[in-house]
Amino acid sequence: MLGLIASGLSNTEIADALFIGEATVKTHINNAFTKIGVRNRVEATHYATRHGLTG
Repeated sequence: MLGLIASGLSNTEIADALFIGEATVKTHINNAFTKIGVRNRVEATHYATRHGLTG
């Protein structure tokens, strides 16, 4: 999920790529943000880059 966010995909594009609903994507993103201690997509992208989660 973080890799997809770091790639610049929207929630709709992530949902389509993973064959899940957009509401499910929002839930997963919010849970991931809480778990890694970030507040937004920019911080999540920095986290993903620092931890090698980008392609």
